[in-house]
Amino acid sequence: MQTNPASPPYTSLVAIGDSFTEGMSDLLPDGSYRGWADVLAARMAASAPGFRYANLAVRGKLIGQIVDEQVDAAAAMNADVVTLVGGLNDTLRPKCDMGRVRGLLTEAVERLAPSCGRLVLMRSPGRQGPVLERFRPRMEELFATVDELAAKHGALVVDLYGAPTLADPRLWDVDRLHLTADGHRRVAEAVWQTLGYPPEDTEWQVPMPATAPPAWLDRRVADVRFARQYLLPWIGRRLTGRSSGDGLPAKRPQLLPYETREVREAYEGRA
Repeated sequence: MQTNPASPPYTSLVAIGDSFTEGMSDLLPDGSYRGWADVLAARMAASAPGFRYANLAVRGKLIGQIVDEQVDAAAAMNADVVTLVGGLNDTLRPKCDMGRVRGLLTEAVERLAPSCGRLVLMRSPGRQGPVLERFRPRMEELFATVDELAAKHGALVVDLYGAPTLADPRLWDVDRLHLTADGHRRVAEAVWQTLGYPPEDTEWQVPMPATAPPAWLDRRVADVRFARQYLLPWIGRRLTGRSSGDGLPAKRPQLLPYETREVREAYEGRA
């Protein structure tokens, strides 16, 4: 396979974070998740023979857990590219010490930046709706810290929060917390372009065509389903100090070659 001469010379990628980077809700037939990081790795592998990829992200992780469990492991891999997305789960908790969150994010960046060729941070996407409005000030404080750290340490920032198309509810799963497969694909494109690769989709930020809103009754039925299946269990975990990721391993804990079969599956979404 020939390397695209217009592509950056990246030969390895490590992704760390929470459910967003793990790939929920881009569900594969075998019950595992694909997600934007897998799609990005597949694209990078297609232009770099011998490309290696690790994904240490685990759903539900807070920024303190990401620092304790993922940062040192990622730094030790000395990858060409490391992506770090974390802190959003903290902002969605009923009680959140934003000073501590900012401090931990700063610690993560200070430990990762010297160990990799290029550090990538993100301003996470936000779904339209009343839940976002409640937590928006915390989120924007987190994103301001992301911008400051990127400027100080020479990291790249992918501004998904500033992409209106990613706020469209149709790009979010029924749990209203995670992107659909198309949402993850758009995120992969955003990171791909930010890294300097030639665009594969120049219109990833273009809003989806307008459609008639669901009927009032359909919306209420969806609200009840959401509350029963997702909101109440989420509240229960918050009250008991549990996480959806408790006991789960990282999806790809070692920096290993991304094989042709894996690349094909990441593109096509097959198990």
